[in-house]
Amino acid sequence: MSHPDYRLNLRPLGTPRGASSLAGPRGVGASPGDKKSKSKTTRGKKKSIFETYLSKEDVSEGLKRGTLIQGVLRINPKKFHEAFIPSPVIKPESNDKETEGAYESDLPEELCGSHLLQQSLKGYNDSPDVIIEAQFDDSDSEDGHGNMQNALVDGVKKLSVCVHEKGKEDAGAPVTKDENTFMSQDTRALPEKSLQRSAKVVYILEKKHSRAATGFLKLLADKNSELFRKYALFSPSDHRVPRIYVPLKDCPRDFVTRPKDYANTLFICRIVDWKEDSNFALGQLAKSLGQAGEIEPETEGILTEYGVDFSDFSSEVLECLPQDLPWTIPPEEFSKRRDLRSPSSSKKCFRIKDCVFTIDPSTARDLDDALSCKPVADGNFEVGVHIADVSYFVPEGSSLDKVAAERATSVYLVQKVVPMLPRLLCEELCSLNPMTDKLTFSVIWTLTPKGKILSEWFGQTVIRSCTKLSYEHAQSMIEGPTRKIPEEELPPVSPEHTSEEVHRAVLNLHRIAKELRQQRFVDGALRLDQLKLAFTLDHETGLPQGCHIYEYRDSNKLVEEFMLLANMAVARKIHCAFPERALLRRHPPPQTKMLNDLVEFCDQMGLPMDFSSAGALNKSLMETFGDDKYSLARKEVLTNMCSRPMQMALYFCSGVLQDQAQFRHYALNVPLYTHFTSPIRRFADVLVHRLLAATLAGHQGGLSSARGSQAPSDPGQGHHAAQNPAKDGTHTAPASGPPTTLCPGYRELPDVEPEALQKQADHCNDRRMASKRVQELSTSLFFAILVKVRPPACRPSPSLHPTFPPGRLFTGRAPGVRGLWQLGWALGGTCIPWPSLGWSPAMQESGPLESEAMVMGVLSQAFDVLVLRYGVQKRIYCNALPLQSYRFQKVGKKPELTLVWEPEDAEQGPAQQVVSIFSLVEVVLRAEATALKYSAILKRPGTEGLLDWQDEQGGRDLAEEQD
Repeated sequence: MSHPDYRLNLRPLGTPRGASSLAGPRGVGASPGDKKSKSKTTRGKKKSIFETYLSKEDVSEGLKRGTLIQGVLRINPKKFHEAFIPSPVIKPESNDKETEGAYESDLPEELCGSHLLQQSLKGYNDSPDVIIEAQFDDSDSEDGHGNMQNALVDGVKKLSVCVHEKGKEDAGAPVTKDENTFMSQDTRALPEKSLQRSAKVVYILEKKHSRAATGFLKLLADKNSELFRKYALFSPSDHRVPRIYVPLKDCPRDFVTRPKDYANTLFICRIVDWKEDSNFALGQLAKSLGQAGEIEPETEGILTEYGVDFSDFSSEVLECLPQDLPWTIPPEEFSKRRDLRSPSSSKKCFRIKDCVFTIDPSTARDLDDALSCKPVADGNFEVGVHIADVSYFVPEGSSLDKVAAERATSVYLVQKVVPMLPRLLCEELCSLNPMTDKLTFSVIWTLTPKGKILSEWFGQTVIRSCTKLSYEHAQSMIEGPTRKIPEEELPPVSPEHTSEEVHRAVLNLHRIAKELRQQRFVDGALRLDQLKLAFTLDHETGLPQGCHIYEYRDSNKLVEEFMLLANMAVARKIHCAFPERALLRRHPPPQTKMLNDLVEFCDQMGLPMDFSSAGALNKSLMETFGDDKYSLARKEVLTNMCSRPMQMALYFCSGVLQDQAQFRHYALNVPLYTHFTSPIRRFADVLVHRLLAATLAGHQGGLSSARGSQAPSDPGQGHHAAQNPAKDGTHTAPASGPPTTLCPGYRELPDVEPEALQKQADHCNDRRMASKRVQELSTSLFFAILVKVRPPACRPSPSLHPTFPPGRLFTGRAPGVRGLWQLGWALGGTCIPWPSLGWSPAMQESGPLESEAMVMGVLSQAFDVLVLRYGVQKRIYCNALPLQSYRFQKVGKKPELTLVWEPEDAEQGPAQQVVSIFSLVEVVLRAEATALKYSAILKRPGTEGLLDWQDEQGGRDLAEEQD
């Protein structure tokens, strides 16, 4: 379990002096223990490279005195010598009550798409360790081996480190590729805000990193050394993990004689020790995965590194599941629940039948939410959100409960899912499959057509979904409100309902969802949509055939709005009943320093952005940019920049945080929020279900409608309360009704104290973070393979349709055709799929991908771009381009790089190109020799497409156009 301090997100504090030898490698690989605080190096012993950790007693005393600080270690994945922890001594620059956040942006999944494939600092948050650090003064030695006790006694002191102020480079001098432009500065001249505190690790309180890594085996360089005869060297792919000595007995038998045979073999190694007198850790080779660059070995390595349990469920766990299959709902359960099935299968035949259905991705098999909608009196609607009652099948304290709590989340990879629960539960018993009776928790509202809540009901129910719609099915219904959709275009519908009835329900839900969404943003919500890649895979090889940017449409928004509405309603419900034991989800405001930097950037670029609140930011993003493709590209870049200051959304126990202002969800702009709608894949939702069941246990279903509004028919068992809209757009829960006898079927409050619930919340946060990182790495893996895998060149027909450039690889949606194009080549205006060209994805052919990109950052020798077709961020280095020279300068406050290209032939002069933020360029993504590595190369100006567009725009700079 993680430490409670993990609740607070962290911000990068720069590069502490001595971090290379202390905070970086030591923090990742060292083991905590009760070692004495003073080194006992004696004559004849090897000299210690690292200082001995403090004892537990010294650490406890130091924390009490305030001479030691405790925090979560973060290490830059691109520069392992850069590490940081939060410093509670450093006061925030505003009245924020949160520790300022790291670069990780983790807006709730209901609010934003998947994060970009990027080379960013997000990895700072990977598998952190909770550590104790002692801050040290500039008088300490360069490697951090100064007077430790003086640092502890004197307390925390400020120091200067070598940092570079923005924009202080020599703006006038051209730079050739052979020149070194690194410039040091006198730190005494730096302003106060540039001063940086430094520290060193003195104790590891809790290991969170798995101590496992994927990488490659090598022979030691010194063949005459004693170590050469005992050990091989393991070089991790993740540079934050130290190199590791591995006993030769763990290595393949012929490794010493044939090391080149294993040069491309991926291994898993686990650190077991790290002596103070050794530069390298000691490890044990766990497994040979296979060839680097192949999907399954790389995937297994990713899962292992991030501690994802992908093993089969044990027999003890499976014995917790129903053994008599096919399973049916026990008769006594019907008396404890409201029956929402259609009249033909319900004893209460006088009821109007409920049209219940699911809307999910077409490939989904774990269906944990369903919707219902039917008209009631006065033109209003009864709308229900029905969530699989997973807690019914997961008894608290059982072996199944323990393994689900440990996994905490399902992990979604490109090619498969690592489930939190056994597949029998995920795909059959709990999944709301059509035309089968299922146990659910339901929230049912009476809503006006404008989305105003008139009444609200919570309870356990029995449903029977009439059909399984995909997002595409629902979208076609929304886009064709009067069109009669042929039955062959829709999934089967149960005999009790018709496709027309389902169509009407979808349209009614869509209209209400639009009103709810509009009101949410009026009330100050924020959504940061980022580009999300989806892949088409070859059914035989599993290799990527193509990719596309996932399109977020009205059908997605429909489902999102009602899931948000249910999550907010349940949060209010459980917090009202158990103010000290509610499991909620909070989203702190953006971290101040990074937000101020972004404000400064927008001012420099002439962008009229308002960052004063979530709603103001959302309004700025909506109103600042137009609808042309360049405005949309600028919006994508700025949206990505806006995500960086955002802190992580975190689960927490309401009894642990004293200040309820910290409960708020910044992006949703609501006081209370939780996760209720995905219990099949999130253990936090299971905990919330148990709390909701206990909440309902003390209430009899009854009617308490607002302004005489019609109550949902057949209330059954549950709790029904009127809702009154609050000024902030949320709906405050009324006072509880009179106490009644215990409703059958509901459970008592789970036997857990707030501190224990907080530990569960922390663990869910840890595993959720790991799951997101694994998902990002899986996407990166498949995209890297796609960059390398290309069909052979073919000669296009001279009569090419202009939409399809000659010989160009493309993805997207075919005009007038539902679904995705199959990745292929354009010949004569027709999409020619790979198999038709006599090529299979199994053929590993190298070749680049081309795309437009927008510049999002300019440095003195490189610039960063967002590759628009794929949502990938890459850095382009000037020394990798065929340039005569390049010059960095600032025009006003805007950084620019002027590139002077080598002429392509002797008769041409050098071409000049100016690169600034928001410039549009064309790039080529090209695979490198190293497995899964690819680089972005800027295309020479004047090549196809780019200059024509600039000429059409009159050559205006995009930022100037915005001014």
